[in-house]
Amino acid sequence: MKKKMILAALALGIFASSCSSDDDNSTSSNSNLTLSLDGLEALGDDFVYEGWIIVDGSPVSTGTFSSVIFPQTFSVDTAQLNSATTFVLSIEPAVDSDPAPAATKILAGDFSGTSASVDSNGIVADFSTSTGTYILATPTDADDTNEESGVWFLDNSSGSAVTGLDLPTLADGWKYEGWAVLDGTPVSTGTFTDPAAADDNAATSTFKGDTGNGPGYPGEDYLQNAPAGMTFPTDLRGATIVISVEPSPDNSALPFTLKPLAHVVPDDALVHTTISMGAGPVESISGFVTRN
Repeated sequence: MKKKMILAALALGIFASSCSSDDDNSTSSNSNLTLSLDGLEALGDDFVYEGWIIVDGSPVSTGTFSSVIFPQTFSVDTAQLNSATTFVLSIEPAVDSDPAPAATKILAGDFSGTSASVDSNGIVADFSTSTGTYILATPTDADDTNEESGVWFLDNSSGSAVTGLDLPTLADGWKYEGWAVLDGTPVSTGTFTDPAAADDNAATSTFKGDTGNGPGYPGEDYLQNAPAGMTFPTDLRGATIVISVEPSPDNSALPFTLKPLAHVVPDDALVHTTISMGAGPVESISGFVTRN
């Protein structure tokens, strides 16, 4: 029965179409809502987190915050808080003219008594069964001497390229992004929503070569226009390859908290050969909220 109320609310489109706020009432009283959450990262200056309780099927804001040090306590109308069935946490623009929750929701859970266990599995996606493969290759240039300088998320073990990432469909407001961590610095391979298609920057990447856009799967060739302090072409052996889950829109050039897949490229890795990824450092975010 977990997530029953959340899924029902989403199916009815309540989050997108309605939002309630506290009415001015001299006889109303407030109670405390305390958040104890693990794994959240600061969003930067342009975005904030915002809590919501679902009351009679509609979202009521419990307040915004930018600090990710917990616990944090918010004062909420007692009658609404006692009637709440669900807690949801969203990511909102810091300057926001829309009173309704944004599409980018990161945590949710139903109340049971005075508390609710919340996590990202039911509101973003469940990554517990995610798997991935990649190859080292540089298909966007005509030079076959630098094949260890590109990473492509595909599986060519059968002799033909097929999708290399088995990932769940993300909820609205999220995208996947690939990364190669070079000497401690993450460099994006591009964002995508469909692992069976090219990523969003396939035609516009400044890193790729000049002879094509590469295969129709997420990936990148690091061949030119290297960021400051780096040199392209490079050698990805020994680097860490990561798949992260990013808010969309996203105001940070760094990977977000959720990283369901990761792998250190073996020092003896062969080019054009399928390499399996492992579980990433953060597959879900969780915590609990209490009302009193």
